[in-house]
Amino acid sequence: MDPAANLAPDDSSLAFLPAGGALGALIRRFDWSQTALGPLAEWPSSLKTVTAMLLLSPTPIALLWGERGVMIYNDAYSELAGSRHPQLLGSEVREGWPEVAEFNDNVMKVVLAGGALSYKDQELLLYRSGRPERAWMNLDYSPVFDDQARPAGVIALVVETTERVMAERELQRQQARLQQMFEQAPGLMAMLRGPEHVFEMTNPAYLRVVGERDVIGRPVREALPEVERQGFIDILDQVYRSGTAFVGSGIRVGLQRIQGEAEEERLLDFVFQPVTDANGDVYGIFVEGHDVTERAEAEQALRENEQRLRFLDALAKETARSVDADAILATTTRMLGEHLGLSSCAYADMEPDQDSFTIRGDWSAPGCTSIVGHYRLAAFGSLAVQQLRAGEAFIVDDHLARLPAADAATFQQLDIAATICLPLVKEGRLTALMAIHDRVPRVWSACELALLREVTDRSWAHIERVRSAAAVRQREQCFLEQLEAKVAERTAALARSEANIRAVLETSHLYMAMLAPDGAILYVNATALAGIGARFNELAYLPFWESPWFAATPGMPERVREMTRRVAAGATERVTMTLNMPQGVRVFDFSVRPVTGEDGSIFALVPEALDISERVNAEQALQQLHKMEALGSLTGGIAHDFNNLLMAVLGSLDLLRRRMPADPALLRLVDNARAGAERGASLTARMLTFARKQELHKTPIDLAQLIAGMKELLLSSLGPTIQLQVELPTRLAQVKTDPNQLETALLNLAANARDAMAGVGHIRIAAEELTLTEEQNGLPAARYVRLELSDSGTGMDEATLKRAVEPFFTTKGVGKGTGLGLSMVHGLAEQSGGRLVLRSSPGAGTTAEIWLPALAADNAPASAPVSTPAPDESPRRTTKPLTLLAVDDDELVLFSTVGILEAAGHRVLSARSAGEALDLLRVNQVDILITDHAMPLMSGAQLAAVVRETRPQLPVLLVSGYAELPSTTPALALHRLAKPFTPDQLLDAIEQLRGGS
Repeated sequence: MDPAANLAPDDSSLAFLPAGGALGALIRRFDWSQTALGPLAEWPSSLKTVTAMLLLSPTPIALLWGERGVMIYNDAYSELAGSRHPQLLGSEVREGWPEVAEFNDNVMKVVLAGGALSYKDQELLLYRSGRPERAWMNLDYSPVFDDQARPAGVIALVVETTERVMAERELQRQQARLQQMFEQAPGLMAMLRGPEHVFEMTNPAYLRVVGERDVIGRPVREALPEVERQGFIDILDQVYRSGTAFVGSGIRVGLQRIQGEAEEERLLDFVFQPVTDANGDVYGIFVEGHDVTERAEAEQALRENEQRLRFLDALAKETARSVDADAILATTTRMLGEHLGLSSCAYADMEPDQDSFTIRGDWSAPGCTSIVGHYRLAAFGSLAVQQLRAGEAFIVDDHLARLPAADAATFQQLDIAATICLPLVKEGRLTALMAIHDRVPRVWSACELALLREVTDRSWAHIERVRSAAAVRQREQCFLEQLEAKVAERTAALARSEANIRAVLETSHLYMAMLAPDGAILYVNATALAGIGARFNELAYLPFWESPWFAATPGMPERVREMTRRVAAGATERVTMTLNMPQGVRVFDFSVRPVTGEDGSIFALVPEALDISERVNAEQALQQLHKMEALGSLTGGIAHDFNNLLMAVLGSLDLLRRRMPADPALLRLVDNARAGAERGASLTARMLTFARKQELHKTPIDLAQLIAGMKELLLSSLGPTIQLQVELPTRLAQVKTDPNQLETALLNLAANARDAMAGVGHIRIAAEELTLTEEQNGLPAARYVRLELSDSGTGMDEATLKRAVEPFFTTKGVGKGTGLGLSMVHGLAEQSGGRLVLRSSPGAGTTAEIWLPALAADNAPASAPVSTPAPDESPRRTTKPLTLLAVDDDELVLFSTVGILEAAGHRVLSARSAGEALDLLRVNQVDILITDHAMPLMSGAQLAAVVRETRPQLPVLLVSGYAELPSTTPALALHRLAKPFTPDQLLDAIEQLRGGS
């Protein structure tokens, strides 16, 4: 609320107030009773007096009364307060100006304590228009005493200096900017003050010109004494007196830029500009200019170079038509002498001894004598001999002053006072001289020396060209005659080379052609034509991609057209292509490359193709072989581990049957379990056969006898609706393999054929002896017996045929096949050194061929008839118990083995590893060692080798599910027993070892 709004003034109480302008009127209306001052009538006389005084002052004044600093001010102060007025009137100063409350608090404390404060250009941040703004003030604070002479208030004189401070700061910035410009100016600048021309200011460019001397504060005649004698002080005095500027252009000034050294001449463009004060009186001179020495020198050099070039151009034109060396030199010496204003110019040839020379020609100025003649080099002094033989220029500007009298004598006789002589040195020998002379002493300039060098080099080079051209002309006719003969010879050689190249292309086994950049066929070799059975005239200019090589392969023409486009753009293409050719599907290593000319442009494309069908087939066969090897390793490992399980099952069943009561029902259960385990053993045997890890009992076999012996078995297995045809030659070489496994293989093949014919059809078994002269079907060259079984069944497609021998792969229904029949046949053939070959196609039946190496007639013993031994039903005789050591890392197998041996009455020690077995052998006497072969850390064969070192007579029985053993096994003469085995087989092996020991 505005306190003045409720005022009812008493006229008598306002008598102390003058008019006081707007603030006087406002103070009269203001309700001071709302402030710490109270009503006007109650103000002390000191307050009234000061208030009346400040209202009459034109200076901004504020009265801060009391401890709280209640504000009373005049019109001038209200303008300074801005939008804070009129709210400031009657307010406490700390609240009225909160942004500077701390500053005002200090003022109040100091001044009310009797002190005074004064600030010049005090910077304050004030909110006078609703936003912060920086202001600068001159502030004077003094105490106002009450009627008891005590400080009761503060009188503040406030003068704003913001505009002046900002103007001064801007002026300082401009002066700093001008100073920076002065320092960085590329031209030289200096400020001289007073009639003595004292250096007041210089920039770096000026100091560089005068040699970085300390000149500030010193008169010019003292700082640069060398310029006084050159008249520059007089010029400065004239400018200072007259007030007229002096402008100098290209003025030569001698300056001692380095102390103690000679003056250096510089060319300057400069101005001496008088500087006047406000009254027009000169008080100094501003020096500004540029060092143009380098520019003047460059301009002079340019003029001299232009003169030199014009002279050289004229000389070249004059001598261009000359074809004689002497004519060239005569013109050169004349033009050079006239151009340089010489007395004579001469050239000379050195004699072979390099001690004398002959001046063959010269030019002499009017009034000068020719110096043509024969001279000794030594006559011109030792310095001339030394420098010219070293290939250096001999330069003398005054013979009498520079040379000894004896050396200068010859020059005097020839009326020569100054000379430059240039040598021509070839292959280390001084061969010629070119010299210019003057009859008076002369300081030769660098330009004159350079011109002489260039003229001399050009003249001698021109002479060499002229002489070479003459020699060329002399040899030209002979060369042309020889050239004609060589062209004829090379033409013939080119024809022979072309014929040879064509012969190579035509006899190459590569398919080769040449195309135009647009793909048109230009050439095809015989191999490529034979591949499609065509003649070249049928293909000429045909687009390459439309040719018969690609037409029969879907999508290939488009692919080849795009490839041709890329090669024509500079690429090289190489791909593997499978094409339908007249002779069947063929695979090619196909490439196309561009042929470029000397200019880099492509003028032809060359496609080449190599038939790699056989290599691709071989690689696929090798991949299949690796796959079968991997499957074999996997299958063998599975079968070996399964054998261990079957070993434990069969052994436990045998022990159980021996110990259980004679209960027919229980015995039948045990027998059924044993039959199942034996079927599992048969399955693992087939798996090991495929993996070639089943132990084969190989004997020489007469195939005719074996097949005849099992014909009835085959007929009963095939049934009455299938016709069996056996075709065997009367004489057939024997083979060496396991007869029982071979019979099983034939039965498996016959069963597969029966199933493929759905029980109706015919099967043919045949055999013949063949000799391979080269590798075929992966078999090396040798004699073989091929046993063949073919059927009239449904056959197999290509995908089925590729997987037919994989283990567990079958096309029969669930429960109708194990997928191991062909795998077993494959393994048997491989393990016997042969190969199983299958041929089939849908609807054409299947033929299985077993290739086995044929035995030589002289190495083939009489084969024993194949028979199946009858089981030994006789009771096993009781023998003396033995102490046996059984070793196996499989706990189940070890338990079963120990049980069988203990049931037979033997004392058995057991070990789970080779290490445990060796520990037991150190403290126990053992009659026979029975060990598994495949154990970690140390195998059974390695254990046997260690034991034999200390107990060579100890019998060892090696048990394994694999056929192969380490190479050291034969040397150990180990007895072997294959897993899974029956108790009887184990005990029989023990008895054999007991008898052998």
